[in-house]
Amino acid sequence: MALNYHTYKEIRQQPRVWKEAYKIVLSRKDEIKAFVDKYLGEGYQVILAGAGTSAYIGDALEPALHKTRFKGARSLATTDIITYPDFYFDSSSKVLMISFARSGNSPESVGAVKTKYAGKVAHIFITCNDKGELALMKGDNILTVLLPPETNDLSLAMTSSYSTMYLVCSMIANINDIENQKESIDILSDCVQKAMDRYEGDIRKMASMDFSRAVFLGSGTLCGVAEESRLKLQELTDGQIMCAFDTFLGFRHGPKALVNSSALLIYLLSPTSSVQRYELDLVRQIKAGCGAKGYIMVCRKAPEELDDSYWNLCIETGLPEDFPGYYGGVAYVFVAQLLGMFKSIAFGLNPDSPSVSGNISRVVEGVKLYI
Repeated sequence: MALNYHTYKEIRQQPRVWKEAYKIVLSRKDEIKAFVDKYLGEGYQVILAGAGTSAYIGDALEPALHKTRFKGARSLATTDIITYPDFYFDSSSKVLMISFARSGNSPESVGAVKTKYAGKVAHIFITCNDKGELALMKGDNILTVLLPPETNDLSLAMTSSYSTMYLVCSMIANINDIENQKESIDILSDCVQKAMDRYEGDIRKMASMDFSRAVFLGSGTLCGVAEESRLKLQELTDGQIMCAFDTFLGFRHGPKALVNSSALLIYLLSPTSSVQRYELDLVRQIKAGCGAKGYIMVCRKAPEELDDSYWNLCIETGLPEDFPGYYGGVAYVFVAQLLGMFKSIAFGLNPDSPSVSGNISRVVEGVKLYI
């Protein structure tokens, strides 16, 4: 179904632009590897930084990168770095900051680069805008990786920018073996393309349900994806759908009070069987006692332990077993992107610019930096 919105185009273009992004990283292998080797060799700590959706990239990648060169990377929002830099760094700190930035003009992202918070700092800018302030910064301690220009989403909501920056960071973390990463990117792109084609109509039907709140649950990397998913549905509906996210296990400890007859539950089910055991226990418990409006299961493959009475819609990504999480996490996020867009349309909003009051904007405004 062709819809005349930037948001729709930007969601649907993701599998294609991921392949283009891979070509960019591959073409710069020697340059990227030399930069990463230099600073990791000198003991620099990797910090994953951004604001809003860009910060959530780091939150998802922090656990996902543990088997890569960026093992031990820490996710820190630039909004936290700006306000409390001394909580995290001192004059002895050596930091390799990986900044995620769609526009490269966010005040906090620019401020986190200019703030003197550590003894030594090097930067990798992963950005979608070649004219942004970050992209225009130069220096021997700066490596800028520009994504395909169409990832500079024109819509208010970050969609292809989020997923492509996520993947490019993972590619850089695997730069020593980048030639062999092509197969994974091709599999990911092809699986997500097929899943979008297969489930788009079903997601639109779910968006037509009468729900006023939604909860996204995930574990590990998928908790970070749930965090971003929550924002997509909330901002695309201009806050008319109040959203939350949590881990499956953490949800029992109070936040489960959110579940009522107007709530939609979206389960981002781990592909790891040992983790999935805990998640399915909660799915059973919620179904038995909470009475939500509806349930969406997003998973590699529908769990054999449950029948289809546990969901209104089960979306299978089709990814192979043991597919690397540092790529596989983005296979789940299109569900919230499409759900948010269709719910926005159902409310009579323009998903490209859903904020009727102007409370939120494409690039954050009104932040004064004291640096």
